[in-house]
Amino acid sequence: MEQVRLGKTGLKVSRLCLGCMTYGSPKWRSWVLDQEQAKPFFQSAIEKGITFFDTANVYSIGESEVVTGHWLREFAKREEIVVATKVNGPMGKGPNEKGLSRKSIMAQVDASLTRLGMDYVDLYQIHRFDYEVPIEETLEALNDVVKAGKARYIGASSMYAWQFARMLAASEKHGWVKFVSMQPQLNLVYREEEREMLPLCRAEGIGVIPWSPLARGYLAGGRAAPKEGNTERARTDEFSPRLYYTAADGQVVDAVGEIARERGLSNMQIALAWVLRHKAVTAPIIGASKLGHIDEAVSAVGVELSDDEVKRLEAPYQPKPVLDHA
Repeated sequence: MEQVRLGKTGLKVSRLCLGCMTYGSPKWRSWVLDQEQAKPFFQSAIEKGITFFDTANVYSIGESEVVTGHWLREFAKREEIVVATKVNGPMGKGPNEKGLSRKSIMAQVDASLTRLGMDYVDLYQIHRFDYEVPIEETLEALNDVVKAGKARYIGASSMYAWQFARMLAASEKHGWVKFVSMQPQLNLVYREEEREMLPLCRAEGIGVIPWSPLARGYLAGGRAAPKEGNTERARTDEFSPRLYYTAADGQVVDAVGEIARERGLSNMQIALAWVLRHKAVTAPIIGASKLGHIDEAVSAVGVELSDDEVKRLEAPYQPKPVLDHA
């Protein structure tokens, strides 16, 4: 597995990142795999050269971090892997158990490290923009997290480009640690970040680690309508219908399928290859609930699409409203 720099930092990460939302507790979501079920996925990822792992405190309300930390300690040396987690989502009923206030960040980073069983995370990310907290309060707290040795770098996730630009400018002004990564949604049926966020990241040397490169499995095929598919997540996903399934989306999926058949590859390989070829992208975050998903994703790294194939994949796309920034 190729190792590449995360943005303009010296940190090297694998070309694919394993997203760990799938592992934790099925009490949180029915499709989540518990600790024992998750074991072969971490083992397979490590064996195939994946060194980058992304989770969040809110996934399974902390249990994903427990499972992630457990199996990474089992299968890898700490210095050989890059571990990322996130903060913002509600972790309890109290008003200070969510968001990006100084109080929340300081409490949540310690809780995440305890669950992971680690002294530090490599990348500590804000899960979304927090409209209720001054950005200076958030940024200074994140700066202190890094200076305390609890995180090596900081990153951000889906927000408007103007919000991200303001945060980068504020960090520069005050001499605080700056974000080194952005985690936006990017796939063949959601390309709105190509307008402003991705050009901003390229200009600023920010590493891009897209979530949902397969549109929550929609681009993999077999999901012509909501609640269809060959996985429990596909059949129970309440979120996808708010993002996908327009007529144009269906045409994109058809184009993916046509090219996959012509190349003797899977839909997943073609859709992921499109994300991987994007000049702004460092490492897409892949989800895997079946072991074959990891094998397919790894094989997609070597797939090169022709200019004509890219044109065919992109032609049906119709612009959408900006989604999931709150």
